[in-house]
Amino acid sequence: LRPPTVIGQFHTLFFGSVRMFFLGVLGFAVYGNEALHFSCDPDKREINLFCYNQFRPITPQVFWALQLVIVLVPGAFFHLCAACKSIKQEDILQKSFYTGFYIFSVFLRIILEAVAFWLQIQLFGFKVNAIYMCDVGALEKKFNITRCMVPEHLEKTIFLIAMYTFTVITVVLCVAEIFETACRRLGFLKTQ
Repeated sequence: LRPPTVIGQFHTLFFGSVRMFFLGVLGFAVYGNEALHFSCDPDKREINLFCYNQFRPITPQVFWALQLVIVLVPGAFFHLCAACKSIKQEDILQKSFYTGFYIFSVFLRIILEAVAFWLQIQLFGFKVNAIYMCDVGALEKKFNITRCMVPEHLEKTIFLIAMYTFTVITVVLCVAEIFETACRRLGFLKTQ
């Protein structure tokens, strides 16, 4: 069962292929070896690991992979229910309950994307600085703050902005999908 709207079908293509390809291929290239090249002064393994864990409580790749999976859940749940009840694509636009259920699943995606957007801001901000000031007071008694070098900070900043952009595009597509579904249901647009 494919989405009942043109925008929904485009969203599935965009979300399913472009975003996942971008994250899988380029995300690994940009963030894949970050922990290995993260170095602090003094350059000791335990300080580097301690500070890296402070710098990245969750790695961006893991966060974005979780975001993709969580955002897919409402649509997957709708399509699973539709498959179990043998709901046809045209039934989604012709029966009020199915239309409402579909719109609710899209609206839930919007909420989940918005929460992920907010969490991404809290975790990563909009810019990756070249220097990270790490509080190592719990690790060593000689000093409390050490400087750490963040590898490829400009590439990471560009990638962050790209991931924010993907989230915004996805939300816009979801809003347009709700609008298109409602217009088709009300007869303002011809059904496919």
